[in-house]
Amino acid sequence: MSKLGSAPTLDDVAKLAGVSTATVSRCLNNPGQVVEATRLRVQSAVDALGYMPNFAARVMAAKRSSTIGAIIPTMENAIFARGLQAFQEELHQHGYTLLVSSSAYEPEIEEEQIKTLVARGADGLLLIGHDRHPRIYENLERWKIPALVAWSYLPDAQLPCIGFDNRAAMAELANHVIGLGHTRIGVISGISAGNDRARLRINGIQDAASQHGLDPSDLTIIETPYEIENGASAFSEVMSQNIPPTAVLCGNDVLAVGALHRAMEMGLNVPRDISITGFDDIELARIATPALTTVHVPHREMGRRAASALIGMLENQASGHGNPLATHIVERQSLGPPPDA
Repeated sequence: MSKLGSAPTLDDVAKLAGVSTATVSRCLNNPGQVVEATRLRVQSAVDALGYMPNFAARVMAAKRSSTIGAIIPTMENAIFARGLQAFQEELHQHGYTLLVSSSAYEPEIEEEQIKTLVARGADGLLLIGHDRHPRIYENLERWKIPALVAWSYLPDAQLPCIGFDNRAAMAELANHVIGLGHTRIGVISGISAGNDRARLRINGIQDAASQHGLDPSDLTIIETPYEIENGASAFSEVMSQNIPPTAVLCGNDVLAVGALHRAMEMGLNVPRDISITGFDDIELARIATPALTTVHVPHREMGRRAASALIGMLENQASGHGNPLATHIVERQSLGPPPDA
């Protein structure tokens, strides 16, 4: 047996189970090739000793770590949680482990995390959105690391992407809002610099304004980080205009909930006095008061498809490309006609 205080070895497991080290290796790496009685005896020895396979050695032998890295912009709200959970579940079904990092919406941090995950042997990467320095795309190609973008679909993107058309999805909602009679519209968006999702959602609102004969330059647009408190502060700023809007479209549900809270504090009735909409349809949108009209994003389906596509890129040299996922408007109580309708 191993010395006191040292980690148990493959040889220790073999001796306790009464088999060869080759049999132990087969039990751990290809259990289907070992008879059930032997596999159970080896597993019992592994459990008794607390044996942990040498990860580095297995990676060297297989030339693959079975690890996928994902870098998301934030862990501070639920925007990415549901999709990432489905992504992990699908990876697990295929024997992959997920490592997650958060860039805090900082491009330099994301680049550093990409390098770290690749250096640690990640077989592939999940990235969010398309805005990043061309150097990163060049390095990924040079390193031959399969990478996939989620949460944003662009047909001419540099990397395969599994997501939805942020611009079209927000344009659909804005068209609906304007169709109810709203012509004075405020926008509370995430920071658009370095964030194609936020920028495209603003573009979608501008598209809808133009289609209805409104001047996009008349839109009151406030950009702020994705936090409830920031949504509240931005709502105060939007409503301080000489002629305030009758509808405020928010770039996600987190900002919209902040706007709802501030509207209530200001004594405004939603939607009688002011309409407020969100984007994403996370759980927060359903439990808000009033419940948010928003754009439903199929987060779990997106996560599952992204995992399947990335596994296909790794194991079958597949392209990873897919069709855009459909979104739809979820009408609840926060949107109504303008007060002067």
